[in-house]
Amino acid sequence: IFFSIFVTERSLRPIDVGLIAAVANGTGLPLMIIVFGEMTNSFVLSGVKSNVSEGKKLKSDFSTYQLYIEGEMTKFAYYYVGIGCAVLILSTIQVWTFLIAATRQTARIRQNFFFAVLHQEMAWFDTTQIGMLNTRLTDDINTIHEGIGDKICIFVQFFATFLAGIIIGFIHGWKLTLVILSVSPLLAASAAVWSTLLASLTAKELSAYAKAGAVAEEILTAIRTVVAFNGQQKASAKYDANLEMARSVGVKKSITTNTSLGVSQFLIFGSYALAFWYGTNLTAEEENYDIGRVLIVFFSVLIGAFSLGQAAPNLESVANARGAAYEVYRIINKKRLIDSSSEEGYKPHKLIGEIEFRNVHFSYPSRPDVKILKGLNLKVQTGKTIALVGASGCGKSTTVHLLQRFYDPVQGEITLDGQDIRTLNVKWLRENIGIVSQEPVLFATTIAENIRYGREDISDAEIEQAAKEANAFDFISRLPDKFNTMVGERGAQLSGGQKQRIAIARALARNPKILLLDEATSALDTQSESVVQAALDKARTGRTTIVIAHRLSTIRTADTIAGFEKGIVVEQGTHSELMLQKGVYYSLVMQQVRENDGNDLVEELTLQDRFEESVISGRGSIRRRSSRYKSKRCSSKKQSSENLPVVPYSRILALNKPEWLYVLLGVIAAAVSGGVHPAFAVIFGKIIGVNPEKRNKNTLVLSLMFLLLGVITLAAYIIQGFMFGKSGEILTMRLRSLSFRALLQQEVGWYDDQKNAVGVLLTRLATDASQVKGATGSRLGLMTMTVFTLLTAIVIAFVYGWQLTLLILACIPFVIATNAARVSSVSGHAAKDQKALEEAGRISTESVENIRTVASLTREENFLILGDILGGEALQKCHNLKMLKNSILKVCFTQEKQGIVLPEMNDALSFIFRVFSSIMFAAMNVGQSASLAPDFGKARMSAQRIFQLLDRKPQIDSYSEEGEKLSDFEGSIEFRNVHFVYPTRPEVQVLQGLNVKVNKGQTLALVGSSGCGKSTSIQLLERFYDPVEGQVLADGFDTRSLHLQWLRSRLGLVSQEPILFDCSIAENIRYGDNSRVVSQEEIEEAAKAANIHTFIEKLPEKYNTRVGEKGTQLSGGQKQRIAIARALVRNPAILLLDEATSALDTESEKIVQKALDNARQGRTCIVIAHRLTTVQTADIIAVIQNGRVVEQGTHSQLLAKEGHYYALVNAQVSN
Repeated sequence: IFFSIFVTERSLRPIDVGLIAAVANGTGLPLMIIVFGEMTNSFVLSGVKSNVSEGKKLKSDFSTYQLYIEGEMTKFAYYYVGIGCAVLILSTIQVWTFLIAATRQTARIRQNFFFAVLHQEMAWFDTTQIGMLNTRLTDDINTIHEGIGDKICIFVQFFATFLAGIIIGFIHGWKLTLVILSVSPLLAASAAVWSTLLASLTAKELSAYAKAGAVAEEILTAIRTVVAFNGQQKASAKYDANLEMARSVGVKKSITTNTSLGVSQFLIFGSYALAFWYGTNLTAEEENYDIGRVLIVFFSVLIGAFSLGQAAPNLESVANARGAAYEVYRIINKKRLIDSSSEEGYKPHKLIGEIEFRNVHFSYPSRPDVKILKGLNLKVQTGKTIALVGASGCGKSTTVHLLQRFYDPVQGEITLDGQDIRTLNVKWLRENIGIVSQEPVLFATTIAENIRYGREDISDAEIEQAAKEANAFDFISRLPDKFNTMVGERGAQLSGGQKQRIAIARALARNPKILLLDEATSALDTQSESVVQAALDKARTGRTTIVIAHRLSTIRTADTIAGFEKGIVVEQGTHSELMLQKGVYYSLVMQQVRENDGNDLVEELTLQDRFEESVISGRGSIRRRSSRYKSKRCSSKKQSSENLPVVPYSRILALNKPEWLYVLLGVIAAAVSGGVHPAFAVIFGKIIGVNPEKRNKNTLVLSLMFLLLGVITLAAYIIQGFMFGKSGEILTMRLRSLSFRALLQQEVGWYDDQKNAVGVLLTRLATDASQVKGATGSRLGLMTMTVFTLLTAIVIAFVYGWQLTLLILACIPFVIATNAARVSSVSGHAAKDQKALEEAGRISTESVENIRTVASLTREENFLILGDILGGEALQKCHNLKMLKNSILKVCFTQEKQGIVLPEMNDALSFIFRVFSSIMFAAMNVGQSASLAPDFGKARMSAQRIFQLLDRKPQIDSYSEEGEKLSDFEGSIEFRNVHFVYPTRPEVQVLQGLNVKVNKGQTLALVGSSGCGKSTSIQLLERFYDPVEGQVLADGFDTRSLHLQWLRSRLGLVSQEPILFDCSIAENIRYGDNSRVVSQEEIEEAAKAANIHTFIEKLPEKYNTRVGEKGTQLSGGQKQRIAIARALVRNPAILLLDEATSALDTESEKIVQKALDNARQGRTCIVIAHRLTTVQTADIIAVIQNGRVVEQGTHSQLLAKEGHYYALVNAQVSN
């Protein structure tokens, strides 16, 4: 599977060129060896001859030899320079071509993966953790990119060196070659064992990180809920548990890698010993083996073997990439049961719009034992409106999912114009359906773009028209940037009602033949509702419409009303017919009439105010997607000049302080292994320089010394692996954990800033910590090793011949300069790179999280295009940067090679060899370190980002232990002259002098039109934000002076769109009080109080039933009741109900309302509601307009005044 990654037409040609260049490049070293061997022979001969000539005292001959040897040396120097230049050119070509290919490939894989994910059927998303997919999209695909880029061509280059070396060896002396090669099967076996182990460990490590990523995503998207329930400790603990797994795997991985490196070094030293012992015997016994030939054979084979050793680290990247590719390709190649990208299926030319459900049975694939529909039969005439009514969880919304083919029925069929919808083209079907759902999802772009998601080719005039039809035009016109206002992540900058109206405009924009309204007006206040309802009534004409509504007044005019019970239709007819039948519908209507139908006002609230906050101003007119993308880029350019603090290397090291012992032992081991090569060079020089007679005697001892060096290296590597593995992995874990804790510590306002969107933060959590690891442990080891190798080599060289050493050292400044240039360029690029990847991460997270909306709008392609542009851009930058780095490295390489050659004649042969070989081996070793060292520039950038986060002092610190805890808290609350603007939208005044007071045990109801600042007041009380001016007082104390976690623990919050976590129902309720262990009895008590106990008991797994990602396995009403139970578990002094019953049908609402009335006993309660019937019993009703209270009193007092409240009530009654 892995190499099939490459086979695509466009990429083949550069790869071919690259492979040829790599092979040619690989032959450079063996050719140098031949030159080196010939050179040695000239030396040896001249040495012998000069001894002879000195004996004869013939000065003239001696000078002739000197001239001869200088001529020979000049000739060899030219050879070297030639080889050096060729290597420079070839290596540039090979790296360049491979990087181009890899960049294209990775972009293509990312595209295919993202494509596969966006086109999966919904059932797959119900059982897959979304956070995991995002980790795969960033981490795993980066791992693949690492493994298929320059690493492969470098591997090919080293392999070519290996082959060339062996061939040269056989040509020059087959016996010796065979002896040396006897070790190679062992080498190959050790490499094979190692790469299999590594691939499996990598896969384990990645899956552990993916799980941690999923936890982080779930927590960060629900940050307000986490903060309100003081769940930070719990969240950190859950995240750390997953990191712990990754850590232990990481340590094993490090030990495995280093042990295998050590084993290969040991085997190589063993082969040295063997070769020298046998080679010296051969020179004595056989005529045609002279010292030059032995050297050529020895070095060609040795460098061949050495190259295999050097190829291994590149194989590590390839093995890692294979591990990652397996998971990614599993998703890419997965067969999709309902494929929205498929061209198959019939596309009728004309759509009439007649829908029929015939004997439909259905249960969700993630919960096959719970039957939702049990033989549904339902017919919708073309152009008519049918309303579905019934208790929460009876299968109304499920019918809407089935009609859009998010799922297929288990039994029975759904037909459209007589055609089974399974035979129709999925995309065509969804394009002809407009849907407005209960919790509308907007995307983090402008309002205009959100409406444009309804239809691609819509003009600006049509966008405005759709907004007018949805009654959204007026509020949009009042915004500073009008249609170019950014709506924030998940539409967070708008109130619930505003989001709902934009969603309606989006549905109307596509002018659909079939309209599905799933509680479309539940989030609106009375005024907006009547206007939107009129807009919807207008939109319904001539369209087949299915309406789901809990508020029955909104569906009176429907052509047919179908009453659902337990997954089947029990009655249908018009309003008047059903009222006569006195069945399900009649009883629902009667309940609502008794309540005098008013529960309107509620939903918009939570969000509304919750997020009144930050509409980040758009940037200039945003016309189409391409320009939208540019505007994003400009904005991120403005941001990318973020000033990262300068982080000294010592501070990065200090992070590893608790593991100082590991690091110290690792560094010592590294120093030892650094000294091995120069020691080898000395022994080597000794063997070469000895007279042939003496040579045989010393050989055995010296060969055994080689073996000893091998043992030392093996031990040093194993110690390094364990020590640095342990310290590095603990560091990564510590950094991820600290970063996550720091994220949870920030005030809520910080998350409103687009720079801190969840997708961006997740990408950072995933990449930064692991990159910093590259700057400490193993990095230190490599530095120590390199420094020691160089120092020992230079000392040895000076001892044996200082003139030659000075000459060689003259090249070193060039090497240092080029390396420095490389590090600084990497830093610059790493920053840009990271930005583009973060933005791509944000888009993928957003689209995958809201997959239902993306699928129903059939906008998968748009997100794909956006993701591609960004991902591609990041990779392009990354490849340009690697090009630069490799060209620079090759320059050093050539200089080192050229510098090595120009020995002085006067030194004794043995000394020259010691100098030459010690520097030569040092250079090889340093070169190897440079190729292995992870990018230090990237590590530094990441460290800066992490420290910037860790050092940030939040304006409202959730972890702070300061502030008072009141021993006897009564729960009276006062807002005193409160002024407030959201930090990201300072030009919009939300509260303008709010004054309102509620005493212990009283209920205060806040009413008013959408966007007037009701929910904002609750957020100020929870201290998600602090007022700009004025005070919020609790029992007479300014809330800013109280202990923050204590204050929040006294408040119980139930909001309009409750967020549940992907765990069991019991754990979700238990989350209400994180300061202690909540017993099962208490959980059941709370569930009974919230009227959900009987429902839970009916589930197969009862309280252990998982609720799915964000509670998707439950209906809106069920989620809401669990949220109420969660708030009641903590037994709060103050209950905050932000539209708590808006998502419920009449029956549940009545019971929950009763539960809430019970819960309110003896507690201070602040209620926000649109449906005024739910607040009639409140002690104080405050009407808010434009951020201040315009009138307050009881229900009867306010009606008598005939003011604002009276007008609101009248609007609802007439409804």
